Amino acid sequence: MYSDTGGDGPVVVLLHGVLMNGSLWDEVVDGLRDRYRCIVPDLPFGAHHTPMPDDAELALESIVTMIAEFLEELQLRSVTLVCNDWGGAQLVISPGRSDRVANLVLVSCEAFDNYPPGVPGRLLCLTASLPGGTFMSIQLLRPRWIRHLPLTFGGMSKKRVPNELFMSWIHPARHNREIRRDLSKYLRKVPNKTLLLEWAEQQRSFPGSVLIVWAREDKLMPPAHAARLAEHFEDSELVWVDDSRTLIPIDQPEILTSHLRGFLASHTS
Repeated sequence: MYSDTGGDGPVVVLLHGVLMNGSLWDEVVDGLRDRYRCIVPDLPFGAHHTPMPDDAELALESIVTMIAEFLEELQLRSVTLVCNDWGGAQLVISPGRSDRVANLVLVSCEAFDNYPPGVPGRLLCLTASLPGGTFMSIQLLRPRWIRHLPLTFGGMSKKRVPNELFMSWIHPARHNREIRRDLSKYLRKVPNKTLLLEWAEQQRSFPGSVLIVWAREDKLMPPAHAARLAEHFEDSELVWVDDSRTLIPIDQPEILTSHLRGFLASHTS
């Protein structure tokens, strides 16, 4: 599934992280749709509503291939690819992955070997390796006081994800074992650190422009990685966002939208 605002404007594709779906970007899309065609796919990360086929490969590389094929199927070109939390967009622009991406926007996301990110990410992957572990993790996120702990979603947002939105994110995995199966497939296949760093090195050759938008108070995505990414890409710009953590689309959507509009105005036609 995906949403598409339509229109003839430059194309912006926005990607979300684990246990979220495209609704993460609702406020940002509202601020861009007057000039840009915004396409937001729901990735198979546990908040998607339609299960993948039983035999679907859902490791990191497979998801990246899926995104590249998605761009091709929709015949999209000169795309600005935007990601938050999940860092897989950086693999999409690796040599041989997709020539349909002209620009990249990294919004407080996984980078280099920070995968899965922090203690919360590692715990989620660990529980997914246990029988019934993914189901248990989802159920534990229902009470707000657990959800707001630093070891869960509390470390990802200063404002806290609105309850109705968050419950909509975890509803598919709570009620559909095939959705949990998809999520577990992804969480159980973590690339080793050496391979992650090799992939990161390959991405340096990306010829397009890169905007890095990072939360200064991020707990999961080290701010040092933002500065490192700015040096990593040849044509890059780094901007900092205050009073926010990883989920900048939740904490500071207006500021993020302003940065995106400025970048898009300069790098799309």
